[in-house]
Amino acid sequence: MAGLDPRRRQYLDAMGIEVWVSRVAGAAAVQDSPPQNRQDPPTAEPQSVAIPPGTAPGLNWDALRQRVLNCTACDLHRTRTQAVFGVGDIRSNILVVGEAPGAEEDRQGEPFVGRAGQLLNAMLVAFGRPRETVYIANVLKCRPPNNRDPLPTESVCCRPYLERQIELLSPRLILAVGRVPAQNLLNTDEAVGRLRGKVHRYGPNGIPLVVTYHPSYLLRQPQEKKKSWQDLVLARSVLKSV
Repeated sequence: MAGLDPRRRQYLDAMGIEVWVSRVAGAAAVQDSPPQNRQDPPTAEPQSVAIPPGTAPGLNWDALRQRVLNCTACDLHRTRTQAVFGVGDIRSNILVVGEAPGAEEDRQGEPFVGRAGQLLNAMLVAFGRPRETVYIANVLKCRPPNNRDPLPTESVCCRPYLERQIELLSPRLILAVGRVPAQNLLNTDEAVGRLRGKVHRYGPNGIPLVVTYHPSYLLRQPQEKKKSWQDLVLARSVLKSV
């Protein structure tokens, strides 16, 4: 563990992966990889005509955010406290996609807060890209009642928003965190256990996509943290090759 940044070691310990780090070939596997300074992708100005709810053609970041915050495309707007657009660096080359806001996310208006968010933060630091250096979004922008799974119709309504976020960000890597984002982005019903451990491709540009377990699942099944660390190592190798 010589040479490992003390803050990194702290987060690795929080994840419970001290043993795994020693098995990684060389300390370089967990060294910081500073975010690249990239120019914001060109975006179109908001359209002057009315746009139906659940669509996002040509919207820039600000207009897209307003479209999401005011969306009434499905019935979830009736029970939400607020829509959860996303958070992070819009110049990042990494997009983390989760499932949907929970109760705390609905209150704070930010994805991945609470215990699951703390574990995700630990995973990202161990990965070498702290939370503030990536962009985080969800498949659904509004909380489903009682944190149930998203309905297919709800996912369809929110899909254009996530697709436009991906277009604007133009990431070099997508990290799908959990079953719902993995299945939605890859258009499959395969289980996470069968999707993880390999590099998938998303969209016409073939953006590399890596699947891992959701932090909430890892809190319930801590023995699976080893596999999530393997997924992060795979994701690091993808970033180095693209």
